[in-house]
Amino acid sequence: MKYIVILGDGWADYPDADGRTPLSLANKPNIDRIASHSLCGLCKTVPDGMKPGSDVANMAVMGYDPKKYYTGRSPLEAASMGIELTGNDVTYRCNLVTLGGDGEYESLTMDDYSAGEIDTETAAKLIGELCEKVKLPEGWELHPGVSYRHCLVRRNAKTGAGLTPPHDISGRPIADYLPKGAFAKELLGFQKQSMKILAESEINKARVKAGKNPANSCWLWGEGTKPAFTAFEKLYGLKGAVISAVDLVKGIGKVAGMDSIDVEGACGTVNTNFAGKAAAALDAIKTHDYVYIHMEAPDECGHQGDKEGKIRSVELIDKLVVKPIYEEMTKRGERFKLLITPDHPTPLALRTHVSDPVPFIIYDSGKDVHGCETYNERNVMTTRVLFGSGVEMFERFLSEK
Repeated sequence: MKYIVILGDGWADYPDADGRTPLSLANKPNIDRIASHSLCGLCKTVPDGMKPGSDVANMAVMGYDPKKYYTGRSPLEAASMGIELTGNDVTYRCNLVTLGGDGEYESLTMDDYSAGEIDTETAAKLIGELCEKVKLPEGWELHPGVSYRHCLVRRNAKTGAGLTPPHDISGRPIADYLPKGAFAKELLGFQKQSMKILAESEINKARVKAGKNPANSCWLWGEGTKPAFTAFEKLYGLKGAVISAVDLVKGIGKVAGMDSIDVEGACGTVNTNFAGKAAAALDAIKTHDYVYIHMEAPDECGHQGDKEGKIRSVELIDKLVVKPIYEEMTKRGERFKLLITPDHPTPLALRTHVSDPVPFIIYDSGKDVHGCETYNERNVMTTRVLFGSGVEMFERFLSEK
């Protein structure tokens, strides 16, 4: 048996005034065809009392109980970036963002949490400038990542800061969301220093002239410490691989002992190499029992309030990922199962994550069951199937029921 997870990050949504969601509006004949012969329903991927981050939700979909394994988001990204940590180190996600407005730092607005989805090469140059010019306290390290996503490490440190994800405050004044709690003064001081340096960067001046959003400040969030996962193969008896453009999901895979497979042109947006991800998955499943394919594009569109982009991302995943995987795996003749699901909803109206249950599809090539004629948030409710946790859904995915 082969197992493939196709995850559309954040593609679940709330209905608009006419009762429609991107999933119901998207032209997705391949997903709908599979859903009609699958177990469909809802799953509560985010445990009560935990924030609905992609870290918690993806861990749950992979079969890891967040309440047992979660130690913060940024250390998972650090693992993907190859940053060695000890149990005494503290990490932070460091976004390059665009802050707008005039006056003191506290009076500015979060104009863009991704600095115009800045490309990795340009971002690396800006992080390099910061490493040269910013006055970091002893034991602090700044590491470049992918696009706007970077990492700050504090060696031999403690946790205790209150930090807000920048995508949760898009378009809002930042005054109420600045670092709080332990080490707030030091963390805010770093953010302010970063803005003084980045605002004077020739790279950012050129971006402004070109009509692009400048990456004019760092923003810290996602505090955490080194995680310790039971190896996926030991936990479930399967050799696994992860395919993703984002360090978070790649990091979960690495910490779990899975292979992380890079795909050229994979960037985490609607312009990613969807076809390349499908091809990589079909190749990986020859030598692995389980492959987890993560697509960030719907989530990015949700954070940006981009309805058309979110619909298009669903359609591209249907055409360029689901179709070739389903058809090729069927052609190969070996029994296989597909889990098609989001990790959490990212409603366009809110532009941030919520904890609501997500609609899933579990397809088994060895069984023909009556599912939903079309896949969307409302239709899967008619099955009255509800899993109370991501681990419960994952175990059902692996079962022979």
